[in-house]
Amino acid sequence: MCAPFAIARLYLRSMLPYIDIRFLHLHFGSLRLDHMNSFGLMMWLAAVAAAFVMDRCFRRARVTEDALSIVAVTLVVGIIGAKLWHVLDTPIEFRYLGWSVLWQTDGFAWFGGLLFGIGALLFQGWRAKIGMLRILDLAAPAAAIGQGIGRIGCFLSGDGCYGIATKLPWGMSFPNGIVPTPLGVRVQPTPLYEFAAYLLIGSWLWWRLGKQNRIGAIVGQYLLLCGIARFLVEFIRLNPKVLWGLTNAQLASAGSVLAGIILVCWAATHPATGPDEAAQALEKAA
Repeated sequence: MCAPFAIARLYLRSMLPYIDIRFLHLHFGSLRLDHMNSFGLMMWLAAVAAAFVMDRCFRRARVTEDALSIVAVTLVVGIIGAKLWHVLDTPIEFRYLGWSVLWQTDGFAWFGGLLFGIGALLFQGWRAKIGMLRILDLAAPAAAIGQGIGRIGCFLSGDGCYGIATKLPWGMSFPNGIVPTPLGVRVQPTPLYEFAAYLLIGSWLWWRLGKQNRIGAIVGQYLLLCGIARFLVEFIRLNPKVLWGLTNAQLASAGSVLAGIILVCWAATHPATGPDEAAQALEKAA
């Protein structure tokens, strides 16, 4: 077995659902914080990375709005949407756990986060007079990169987002995860696959955003590519089949792909603009 796989296996024997932060000596009155949820930490890092990327996109397009506040609002609304969608998708949890299921640190559906996040961006783009489709274009690279980093949180916490059992040399076990794997069983590390896929997609969208493009084309590519990535990874995930042999996430991904194709085709009927021309159009609209 090659060294990287051996190191990964050794590391995964002591998963990090919670990180010991006693060395920081964090106190809030009589409350002392000894541990930090690794998923929450990666969500925070994902938000920071997304805000940085979106800020660079805004600067390149000469948009003066505060990217940090836009990302913060979108993140909060997206997390709420992801949790609500998960509850709707798995009503049995709500039946047994009641309202407490809303406060659990696991159980977030990416499609709910996508829908609510897009809604938050559309509203903010309209209010700031950036343009609803334009702000989605500017946010697409940040969203993809943020999704990728967020998947590392799923990986570290072992929250059940891993895949089916495998004998591949890079198969991993999550014995100490929030949702542990059976003893001795190695599974597909699907969060790592998604991490790599979303970073590649985010890099592609960043590059395309700096070229001549049509309004709506970048977010269309985001929906298309991310939808394909999630659709494919579901074949090796543990989620139950609900319709036509497909999981709920695959059906949602198919909708994302369809919406992406429609947007790309619609954008193709409109004149292409570069970053400078789009910025000038925004200045005239203001």
